[in-house]
Amino acid sequence: MTAEPHELLVQKPGFFQSEDWWAVWLGLLIVALGAGQAAGVDLLGWVAKYNVWSDIGKAVAPNSKEFAFLGGFGSMLATYLFLLILTTAGAYFMGSSVKRFVAGFTILYWVTVAANTAGNFAYLAATPNNLEKFGIGWSLGLGELGFVIALVLGLIIGNFFPKAAAFLSTAAKPEWYIKTGIVILGMTIAIKTVGAMGLASTVIFRGICAVVEAYLIYWPVVYIIARKFFKFTPEWAAPMASGISICGVAAAIATGSAIRARAIVPTVLSSVIIVFVAVELLILPWIATTFFADDPLVAGAWMGLAVKSDGGAIASGAITDSLIRAKALAEYGVNYQEGWTLMAATTAKVFIDVFIGIWAFVLAVVWSVYQIGTKRSEGKSYKVSFREIGDRFPKFLIGFLVVFGGVFLWGITNPDIVKAAGAGAGQANLLRSIFFGLCFFSIGLITNVRKLWAEGLGRIVGVYALALFGFILWVGLGISYLFYHGILPPVVAS
Repeated sequence: MTAEPHELLVQKPGFFQSEDWWAVWLGLLIVALGAGQAAGVDLLGWVAKYNVWSDIGKAVAPNSKEFAFLGGFGSMLATYLFLLILTTAGAYFMGSSVKRFVAGFTILYWVTVAANTAGNFAYLAATPNNLEKFGIGWSLGLGELGFVIALVLGLIIGNFFPKAAAFLSTAAKPEWYIKTGIVILGMTIAIKTVGAMGLASTVIFRGICAVVEAYLIYWPVVYIIARKFFKFTPEWAAPMASGISICGVAAAIATGSAIRARAIVPTVLSSVIIVFVAVELLILPWIATTFFADDPLVAGAWMGLAVKSDGGAIASGAITDSLIRAKALAEYGVNYQEGWTLMAATTAKVFIDVFIGIWAFVLAVVWSVYQIGTKRSEGKSYKVSFREIGDRFPKFLIGFLVVFGGVFLWGITNPDIVKAAGAGAGQANLLRSIFFGLCFFSIGLITNVRKLWAEGLGRIVGVYALALFGFILWVGLGISYLFYHGILPPVVAS
């Protein structure tokens, strides 16, 4: 069984050399620019806004009237150049080939733009209350469909055009894009928290409780399944249990580092996780919408607990948020405020990521004290460096917490700026959506289903499938229902 080293395994821990830290820097910069609204300065008005459309000429426009002179294409071009400069700087410091990154990112961006535009076609995305506005008699009401289109395009290229996928691989960095988006999302969540303190604090507190309860159940069960029924060694079973039960790639890598597993272990597990995430993205949001349109936060928390990657969980939360709002409006006449279902998913995922660091520390201590592992070449017990565990802690969480805490305190102590800061958060959120789209397309590009089977990963897939469909989905749903049932998002006044 062979595999190429996963890029996260070879990241350097420096402030300007890892995806995590660059997610922090990019996210903080974009949030700072958005916050200019509170000072009366429009620094992001040129960012492209993608509208639901029946006339293609109205599909894209600058988000601020002050920049209307740019037109739709001008705003897309300005957004492209802005993101290209920022991401290329990050790629350079992280050691990527600048030429290959620029070429790859250019294609990723414009494909994402095309997918986003197609997904906003009125017959696909218009909500029931806007049908007359677009002069149409029906619509599927599938908001955020652009993400799914980007994912499908990525899967097609990744599995049927390997040379093209290899060319784009330098720029296909799903974890970096989604983590940057999560840092930016901290601003939106903070503004929502200030505006609805009681509900927001309930969502956050229950999210913490749900995460702790879920993963004290998930991890030992997956570990036992891997060890007892599929006969994996502890070196494989521990990262597998973390990757399947906690948070996918990041958890598998952190655990592998903590117990000093060979690099191939989290590398191979990451490949399997990515495939399952792609499958979950295509299925779970629609299942959640079908059965929990009247319980949106249950659906959102379920996405956070069930989908095993930061990108997949947050993206599935965004899709579910849009689908449920459209269905609730069409069937119940209830217009839920945007973002609360996504907030439930994000809250669960953020605290899951915090749990990664804690759990890696616990496993490092257990493996060292009880000498569960041995160095593969020497047969001796080992001790784990706490610094190494710290290096594996997801740094983008620092960015999220800084943004959330800073904007929250700013809004609480200066209520007059909340409205303007909310407008700035909306502008930053447009860039967050682009990062999410880039993540979706990248996930598809790096998901090579045929290669996994060719490398003989049947047993790992067996553990994952049994754990995910056998109990993780249903335990996660039960816990989400237990903590979030009956808690509804605010309703937008007609």
